[in-house]
Amino acid sequence: MANAMKFAARRSQERGNADHDWLKTFHTFSFASYQDKDHEQFGPLRVINEDRVAPRTGFGTHSHREFEIFSYIVNGELEHKDSMNNIEVLKRGDIQLTSAGTGISHSEKAHGAKEVHFLQIWSLPKVSRLQPKYFTRHFSDEEKQDKWVKIVAPVGAKDVIHARESDGPAPVQSDLTLYATLMNSGKKLEQPLGGSKGYVHVVQTSGYNPGEAQGATVKISGPGNDSLELKEGDGAYIFVGQKDNVLEVENIGNKRAEVLVFDLE
Repeated sequence: MANAMKFAARRSQERGNADHDWLKTFHTFSFASYQDKDHEQFGPLRVINEDRVAPRTGFGTHSHREFEIFSYIVNGELEHKDSMNNIEVLKRGDIQLTSAGTGISHSEKAHGAKEVHFLQIWSLPKVSRLQPKYFTRHFSDEEKQDKWVKIVAPVGAKDVIHARESDGPAPVQSDLTLYATLMNSGKKLEQPLGGSKGYVHVVQTSGYNPGEAQGATVKISGPGNDSLELKEGDGAYIFVGQKDNVLEVENIGNKRAEVLVFDLE
């Protein structure tokens, strides 16, 4: 089928991985000392780092420019401080998005006595030299239970409010829409993809594991005969085939799966 949906696996154990004691991290794309020419970026998506930061440690003040940078909090609490005078403690269910534009400095540290587990995601903006902006959103586990919730979407898209705090998805200056779900065993969800490509990531919720992926198991499929099984930490590149082809995600394991799907142009 010429317009079939195709998948390419990005296995958890094949990601870049580093254990710095205070930081345990996985890199889906080339980042820092991990460089892989086959995994540089995908559409506007440039970074997916799955980070675990030890209590009372973290990333000291450092600078960024010309990236859209967002953090998806899985467990624990993340303390954010930046050069725009934003100081905030982010918790489970929070999304924090910084449009770095012409330049910002920030720090990110584990807050309190527990490790923080979060995904740090970067995308490339459509417009350069933007004024830096900061946004936060919260999406509860109840909202994401067995359904897709749109948590990030392009500026100007439906239901996107360009305010620091608001309901609805956080506004990103990229051709990127991000959906999240918490899928119980046996559940199946569908999501049309409007872009030419996509990416799916199964969050490593059951604990740090640098080896072969384990835990929750989902199967992804779409128009055509292609399908793929993914476990925690696994991801997959999606070649949509035809606009609005429908991605199907099914929880075929016996554990709840936390799944992110990126719709990309």
